[in-house]
Amino acid sequence: MTTLTPTGVLRIGDSDLEYRMTGPAPDVAPTLVLLHEGLGSAALWGDVPERLAAATGAGVFAYSRAGYGASSPVPLPRPLDYMQREAREVLPRILDAIGFRRGLLVGHSDGASIAAIYGGSVQDHRVGGIALMAPHFVVEDISVASIAKIKVDYETTELRAKLARWHRDVDNAFYGWNGAWLDPAFRAWDISDALAYIRVPIAIIQGADDHYGTLRQIEIARAECYCPVEVEIIPAVGHAPHREAPDVTLRVLADFTNRILHMHGESRIEQAI
Repeated sequence: MTTLTPTGVLRIGDSDLEYRMTGPAPDVAPTLVLLHEGLGSAALWGDVPERLAAATGAGVFAYSRAGYGASSPVPLPRPLDYMQREAREVLPRILDAIGFRRGLLVGHSDGASIAAIYGGSVQDHRVGGIALMAPHFVVEDISVASIAKIKVDYETTELRAKLARWHRDVDNAFYGWNGAWLDPAFRAWDISDALAYIRVPIAIIQGADDHYGTLRQIEIARAECYCPVEVEIIPAVGHAPHREAPDVTLRVLADFTNRILHMHGESRIEQAI
């Protein structure tokens, strides 16, 4: 088990993965593991880790997947099952390395899909719940159209320079994600079969104006899951609820977390966000 400092690097396989750890260590208190979006990183969570730690009493661990942030780059093109590989091959090793004992997975976009795959593929008694923000279970036309548009923006506007603030190898981060989603074969990507095997409560937070996915994703979750599924649809919010409506989003996440921890006999902190 790695002794976690507030920031550091984990060696997982051939990759060095940067991380942020906020609050008590995994061997002291429950831990929320944050899984970032397709263009995200540990740093792009902003103050989410600190606010969640303050509102729940849990530790919060965020890491940058290989190819993102200050983590090692990856060979391109990415395999089209890169999210399945992350969930089944990398995430288990990370949880073991940090000494994860109990807690929740909290994912956004690609990270939410990875959390769902993990929940349905790895029967891990340490995970008491899964919170998903703007998850993808299947590929929709709106997703492909928006991802095609952002490729144009990346190559013709200041978007590349903005993203370069958050990624050491910004082209590796962007094209690894964008290239996979725009591959015609990726239209067959479908992880909905994993949902039926999740055995812990799920919370889904979705922006009503998300241009990367529609409410069809929620309909799929409700149809496929046997576990409890709570849904919060936030009006006038797009693909990043935690950035566009942080107070509402953090309140929902904290309430869900505290109820899960209470159910498992953990102490909880009643604190307004």
